[in-house]
Amino acid sequence: MNQLFRRKQYKASDHPSGLVRVLGVWDIVFFGIAAIIGAGSFSSLGEAVFRGGPGVIILYIICGFACGFTALCYAEFASRIPTAGSAYTYAYASFGELIAWIIGWALIMEYSFGNIYVAFSWSDYFTSFIGRIGFHIPEYLTCSYPEAKKAFLAGSENKELINAWKNAPLIGNLKLILDIPALVINGLITWLVYRGVRESKNFNNALVLMKLGVIVLIILVGVAYVNVDNWMPINPETQVASFMPNGFAGVMTAVSGVFFAYIGFDALSVLSEETKDPQKNLPRGMIISLVLCTVIYIILTLVLTGMVDYRKFDGVGDPLSFIFEKANANLPWMELTVSFVAIIAITTVLLVFQMGQPRIWYAMSRDGLMPKKFMDIHPKHKTPSFATIVTGIVVGVPILFTDKSFILDFTSIGTIFAFVLVCGGVLLLPSKEKLPGRFHMPYINSRFIFPVIFLGGLTFFYFWQPEFFHNLMEWNDAKEGEFRISMFFFLVLNIALCVLAFVKNLSLIPLMGLSSCLYLLTGMTHNNWFWFTVWFGIGLIIYFSYGYRNSKIHRELNGDLD
Repeated sequence: MNQLFRRKQYKASDHPSGLVRVLGVWDIVFFGIAAIIGAGSFSSLGEAVFRGGPGVIILYIICGFACGFTALCYAEFASRIPTAGSAYTYAYASFGELIAWIIGWALIMEYSFGNIYVAFSWSDYFTSFIGRIGFHIPEYLTCSYPEAKKAFLAGSENKELINAWKNAPLIGNLKLILDIPALVINGLITWLVYRGVRESKNFNNALVLMKLGVIVLIILVGVAYVNVDNWMPINPETQVASFMPNGFAGVMTAVSGVFFAYIGFDALSVLSEETKDPQKNLPRGMIISLVLCTVIYIILTLVLTGMVDYRKFDGVGDPLSFIFEKANANLPWMELTVSFVAIIAITTVLLVFQMGQPRIWYAMSRDGLMPKKFMDIHPKHKTPSFATIVTGIVVGVPILFTDKSFILDFTSIGTIFAFVLVCGGVLLLPSKEKLPGRFHMPYINSRFIFPVIFLGGLTFFYFWQPEFFHNLMEWNDAKEGEFRISMFFFLVLNIALCVLAFVKNLSLIPLMGLSSCLYLLTGMTHNNWFWFTVWFGIGLIIYFSYGYRNSKIHRELNGDLD
């Protein structure tokens, strides 16, 4: 039991050598934009709009605040631990080995399963692009089996998915439906990462400028085609026009799609050893990139929902080019431009995530929590070769039998959970001496402020959205029942946090981050939690059957460390 919560001590000698501090604050900002603006804006934005309608911008603001508080927590850890930062490293230093394993397992979910969604997104834009230049791939070779089946049974308006199900050839009693482009790009990216692909900051900055340029072009062109009536669609059940046609509960169902748009900003913490004056530049770069991306997402959402009725985004994987299709704005040159740039933008996200995952396995293997095989370095390419191949398999195989919605929810819940532990970890850290040139999270006593903010916000929300609370009390269907249970736990946990804030004088910033991320978890369904629990159950079995006995801490306690 002592081992499970024994914390790893990081010393200055743990610093890897050979890394050069070349990144300034704006380089960090550009890396942040590169990580955040990818599949989130080019793909999951469509899913979020379909679920929440125009009012989904409220969720972008909530997620922006939650990620902002979390970014400050990451920065606080980065200023304390003298090694390249990650949630896994931070958890090992604040919670101990068991929670570090859980975070590492969550990061595997974030990067590996996140890349499955990104591969699907790449396929959507690639198929869209080559279709516009005169080539056609059968629909049943450009989507997953579950995605086509679900769309057909639900009577979706997505013609491509319906055609895929109707026209797919049969092998026995099974329809042949698989996403060939997604499988191919995963294989190519895995091969490139295995060979040792590296990106310079100048190359990255150039790609970011190109992405931002196209997004600005989309906004400038799209504004002329906005129909303000689309911002107040009529709810088919109540026949009432509303900015939130499905209510605030409907907006909350878009949590996965919205939060996925922010996944990747936490990867900036691993750049601490290549950043000039990281204690200042890293937190500044994180916050600036988050603010800029939140503003971009809000404007993009307003343009998309203003140009096209939100209900038409069902199953649309390329929303930024979709709005310029013949049935909508009818601007072929914009369709082509957006599709081409999206392919490049999403490819870079695939590359970054596919490079990050093997290195997480490598770090866990170095601590003894994973087999030593994951530490194998290719003698020529100098990459974690075995871990890279396994990553390609872990990403590639699920492409055959999963769909975008499931992967989107699965990835988001794991990442939010990791953020919860990072914010909670900061609350457990002892006070430190303030030194010049180091980042110090401002201490604001939450004893009275947090209870006032929470209870005051709850009161305001009650008068702003009374039907939301009414629906919670009604519990009319299974979905509302799931949400009611989540909200019950959220309220109980926050009341407990109010008590702890009053008794322990906790710091306000990490407490707000913790509360915000807990709120985002209320948007997850029973199905999300079920598979999340299954995933972590598998992780715990692996830990106790292998990691517990082979970790360096275990060997230290038993005196058999080499």
